[in-house]
Amino acid sequence: MPKITFMGAGSTVFAKNVLGDVMLTPALQGCEIALYDIDPQRLKDSEMMLNNINENYGGHATIKAYLGVESRKEALRGADFVVNAIQVGGYEPCTVTDFEIPKKYGLRQTIADTLGIGGIFRALRTIPVLKEFADDMAEVCPDAWFLNYTNPMAILTGALIRFGVKTVGLCHSVQGCVPGLLRPLGISTENVQWKIAGINHQAWLLEITRDGKDLYPEIKEKAFSRPTPHNDMVRYEIMKQFGYYVTESSEHNAEYVPWFIKSTHPELIERFNIPLDEYPRRCVNQIKGWEAMRKDLVENKNIEHHRTHEYASYIMEAIVTDKPYRIHGNVLNTGLITNLPYDAVVEVPCMVDRNGINPCYVGDLPQQCAAINRTNINVQLLTLEAAFTLKKDYIYMAAMMDPHTAAELTIDEIRAMCDDLIEAHGDWLPKFK
Repeated sequence: MPKITFMGAGSTVFAKNVLGDVMLTPALQGCEIALYDIDPQRLKDSEMMLNNINENYGGHATIKAYLGVESRKEALRGADFVVNAIQVGGYEPCTVTDFEIPKKYGLRQTIADTLGIGGIFRALRTIPVLKEFADDMAEVCPDAWFLNYTNPMAILTGALIRFGVKTVGLCHSVQGCVPGLLRPLGISTENVQWKIAGINHQAWLLEITRDGKDLYPEIKEKAFSRPTPHNDMVRYEIMKQFGYYVTESSEHNAEYVPWFIKSTHPELIERFNIPLDEYPRRCVNQIKGWEAMRKDLVENKNIEHHRTHEYASYIMEAIVTDKPYRIHGNVLNTGLITNLPYDAVVEVPCMVDRNGINPCYVGDLPQQCAAINRTNINVQLLTLEAAFTLKKDYIYMAAMMDPHTAAELTIDEIRAMCDDLIEAHGDWLPKFK
């Protein structure tokens, strides 16, 4: 039976979803689960919760907790699958820093975990930790599959691939795209076929049909006549202007492009219903609500679980049983999308079986979709250069190429903001020269 190591197991809700799924999968019964975290209380909470789930569903799994860096290698030893859900620096101080310093320069953000100045700095403080993971894995579980759920997805997955780790990046945005588009428009999801490809958080719904009939005309007619305001106005506008619907939410996409958050046009915020500072707001609410949630999750000995749509357990099941399963994964673009750079990480259909993650060829994206993707890929690749060379110039360049940052600030302002962020993050970052 496989060994599954969960990095960042203090993410209690997510650990419940992924590892609860594992325990409810017959082919994975009898597995060993290793929980790793650096926060003793959150690790203990997750261990208690998962032990309760395990006991309530037959007690087939063996669960062990590993606390702190000194225990990390042992947590990874002999792992077949490593699930990654870490957040380096947490809400305080690092996420607060990512929002507050750019705000002083007039640069506003919504989520700041994937692209933009917040995504750049989140990547720069996370990549050194992933390098430590990779070094340990090379020694104690070199053949393990690394299932990365941590953002910024494309940058971190690209770093792990460069470190030589067998990696796939996993995200919810593709799974939720079609239902999230159709249901508010009153269109049934029954017997719908679709094709999605692009990059993480900016993949494109290239085709959507029912019984061979193109649904895009009906979708656009209903979407463009939908009463306002609603929470998907940015994606509708992108679809209106460029022809295709994009996978990730409107609050995310507002900060991936230069057209929606503009200090010179504050009316756009209301017009497109853009929730500025959304991620800090969510974090504060989550922290406030944790104690009440904790009683339901951690202290509930009768806790139940139903298998979710998270990809992780289905990937493990397909590899263990050789029963093929289709996912959308983030992988290196080895010619899969032919009009995007080959060193980019792309989000494409993948077949999973005992041979692992097998990405599918897509070909060219519509030229306008590829063009938008390239503006984001530029930032991702320059951020990787910064992380691997430790040269500040690449941080500046990544920020200068970011569509939203470049639309708001001058070169001198961008450089000064980056310097302020480097100083404020202090030891959360490696030393850049």
